[in-house]
Amino acid sequence: MGTDIHGFIEVRSSHIDTSEPDDDEPFLRWHAAMALAHVYNDRSYEAFGCLFGVRNGSFEPLAARRGFPQDASRAAARAYQWELEDAHSPSWIDWAELEAAEWDEPAAPLAQRPARDDRLTRRQAVRDEDWGDVWTVMRTLAERRGAENVRLVVWFDN
Repeated sequence: MGTDIHGFIEVRSSHIDTSEPDDDEPFLRWHAAMALAHVYNDRSYEAFGCLFGVRNGSFEPLAARRGFPQDASRAAARAYQWELEDAHSPSWIDWAELEAAEWDEPAAPLAQRPARDDRLTRRQAVRDEDWGDVWTVMRTLAERRGAENVRLVVWFDN
């Protein structure tokens, strides 16, 4: 059985969310900007491992098993609760962390083999062909709201 990723791109702002019936006060909190499935609907164990430490241990993950954020957007919290029985390894990463990542860092050498020059890099594991749309949405929101106010909240299922 395969492992799939689920989640939301969130933005922190004082926006009033008219899709929420009781949201009539503008205060700073996380809002769902977009479901991850709208911009990423693939399965890449190299990327899952590199980003979140799920299904592949070739890299020191950028944001492994941080848990589901207590301050998550209402949409993300509802989706996570809906899938909670099958969900595992919830985590999140903000745009500032993604920008600061060393994307040319190679994977760790396998213990049973000597280090080789052709090890996969983070950039190769998290391919722009697959993740580019996610990064574009996050980058655009970060330009408007600040890098620390945009994050990707995820969980996995098998």
